Amino acid sequence: MVDQSMQSSAPRNSRRWLFGLLVLLLVAGLCWTFWPAGTPQYEAEGQAAGHMGRSGSVRPGFGGASGPIPVRVAPVILGDFPLYYKALGTVTALNTINVRSRVAGELVKVNFEEGQRVKAGDLLAQIDPRPYQNALLQAEGTLLQNQAQLKNAQVDLERYRGLYAQDSIAKQTLDTAAALVGQYQGTVKTNQAAVNDAKLNLEFTRIRAPIGGRLGLRQLDVGNLVSANDTTALVIIAQTQPISVAFTLPQGSLDTVLKRYHSGAKLPVQAWDRSDVKLQATGVLQSLDNQIDTTTGTLKFKARFDNQDQGLFPNQFVNVRLLADTLKNVVLAPSAAVQFGTNGTFVYALDGDDKVQIRQLQVGDSDGDLTVIKAGLHAGDRVVLEGTDRLKDGSRVEVVNDRNELPSSPTDQLHGQPGGAAVAPGDGKAQKVGA
Repeated sequence: MVDQSMQSSAPRNSRRWLFGLLVLLLVAGLCWTFWPAGTPQYEAEGQAAGHMGRSGSVRPGFGGASGPIPVRVAPVILGDFPLYYKALGTVTALNTINVRSRVAGELVKVNFEEGQRVKAGDLLAQIDPRPYQNALLQAEGTLLQNQAQLKNAQVDLERYRGLYAQDSIAKQTLDTAAALVGQYQGTVKTNQAAVNDAKLNLEFTRIRAPIGGRLGLRQLDVGNLVSANDTTALVIIAQTQPISVAFTLPQGSLDTVLKRYHSGAKLPVQAWDRSDVKLQATGVLQSLDNQIDTTTGTLKFKARFDNQDQGLFPNQFVNVRLLADTLKNVVLAPSAAVQFGTNGTFVYALDGDDKVQIRQLQVGDSDGDLTVIKAGLHAGDRVVLEGTDRLKDGSRVEVVNDRNELPSSPTDQLHGQPGGAAVAPGDGKAQKVGA
């Protein structure tokens, strides 16, 4: 029995040793494959050639071969800087009228087309006038009847006055005749008012445009019964020429705007589309609110636009640009050259033709393309636009593109061409330099 158990356990032990040997070989192969091949020889070659990638290429900027760094530069200029404030605005019609009937009746005629422009007084619709014509005839008949009674009473009064002068009648009879005349005079006035009211109601059956403007969609059709001052308007008229744009500005931006506004200056306002690409209209600042909103810290403004080309529609959202002021003869640098560091704002300025130096700056307003420089640069200096990530103070550079073609004034840059519409701050992207 012992020999048989030993013989059965021997194959099992052999299989275990074989399985363990295979696992050991697999682990050794993995270690050989992924073990870092860092020998002193390779480390020395890596330090001599710079940091190597997995493909053996040198990573630029990490200890590679020294040499001038290619950069692109642009000049600092002197010129006028238009100071714009930007806000989101809502177009509002100068007047909006809900046209409703002032009398009840059947709508028998509609005289307008949807979207049509109308003038004040134009006939829009007609209510069935027959009931009001009958009411007018009845009021006029009553008036004529009472006018005849008044005339008869006046004749009797004159007769009684003559008889009273002859002492033929009592004073009481004369007084009664005079009172009757006064009574009929009051009745005639009441009847005349009824006639006027009937005429007015008859006129109200002809619905006219109270203001000039553009009509909206018709909300009632012919055959509908309408009542006086019904909740459903026949049509809505919006006065869009001129038109207004309402917007807000934060209270921190009010000093310059309010100072110029109260001095009587006409502050230009531009309305751009939602994508801030297309100029839709140009107007002037018209009015402002009398108090700051405490919940938002902003003040409401309203600008007026002629809107002759119908480019603005009521309730449309636009980007507003208010020209608050124009800074005269200031130093301007490309915004792309301005850097921000732990020591403040700075630029890399060319020192000669092949070196750069760091210039600490005091900056003012910016429009996204140009920045006002209060201190640190002068007109004619050249600053680095691209290639700043590898620079330090005193670095040697090679100018591959010199932006000497920049306009001599920011006004030229903003207008693009003589007589063109000005491009307001923040609307354009930073200009990229070609190779």
